Amino acid sequence: MFCIDSQSLEPYFNQAVEEYFLKNFDDNIFMLWRNSNAIIVGKHQNTLAEINVNHVKHRGIKVVRRLTGGGAVFHDLGNINYTFIMGYGEEGAKVDFKKYNQPIIDVLAGLGVKAHFSGRNDILIDDQKFSGNAEHIYHQKQRVLHHGTLLYASEIQDISDALNVNPLKFEGKARKSVSSRVTNISSHLKDDIGVDQFRKKVMNHITKMYPDAIPYQLTARDKAAIQKLADEKYSTWAWNYGYSPKYGLKKGVKTNGGHVEVHLNVYKGVITELDIFGDFFVNRDIDEVKQALIGVEHREEAVLEKLKEIKSSAYFDNISEEELVVLFF
Repeated sequence: MFCIDSQSLEPYFNQAVEEYFLKNFDDNIFMLWRNSNAIIVGKHQNTLAEINVNHVKHRGIKVVRRLTGGGAVFHDLGNINYTFIMGYGEEGAKVDFKKYNQPIIDVLAGLGVKAHFSGRNDILIDDQKFSGNAEHIYHQKQRVLHHGTLLYASEIQDISDALNVNPLKFEGKARKSVSSRVTNISSHLKDDIGVDQFRKKVMNHITKMYPDAIPYQLTARDKAAIQKLADEKYSTWAWNYGYSPKYGLKKGVKTNGGHVEVHLNVYKGVITELDIFGDFFVNRDIDEVKQALIGVEHREEAVLEKLKEIKSSAYFDNISEEELVVLFF
């Protein structure tokens, strides 16, 4: 087993690391890593329905879609992520969260903290969640990717702020994240050993569990291939937002020109249907505005660019392009 203690804090790069080792190596992998502030959304989720768009934009929080399913999570430097990439061979392809969660439970037991596996994919202390887990089965090479979060000293309020959205605004079949009570591991330790020492204890436990465990450092070739994958996939709007399943959005806002409500449908990241209602006044037929926006990427920059291109403010009385674009997100 290759054990990787990654020092990268870059969210796009770190998600690419997992895919790179999953698809290009046959060896078993264990990795510990952290992200600077980021929201990591599940593969099958509607990104915009999971994040507080204004907060994310204001704070400059990166949003990245991962390979695995499950719900959205917030990462900061108080959170440690762990990843197992293992061949499943004769065991058959199956999701087995307990197998990969048990080492974490054992590490905590050694520190005097009783944790337990709960529900579909969480590890709890008492009734509070500190670890969410997800898996992806890669059939082509008979390998399983399992990863989880370990909230050691995260800013709990930041988690709430970044993921706090209006659950009624979006309609669609994408899986929504479920809010739950969360806690930090450090809050339950008799002596707070710090995030770095806790990280070392986890790595030491894994190396003892697997006699063939050896350290692995990313080579220049590894880093170049991973960065290419990060640039071409994990940092792109097409993957992080455009990959979202079909969904609809309804939003109303009071503008200088009156109340405006937008209803739209999006498929593969592109606006496919659009209606605009309200008590506003118009100078020209707004059907032309609606038609112009069909086929535009459901991305703030793209929608605003189109509104300015067609000069939507010439259609809506006393409603600027900047006021109107807010309704689309």
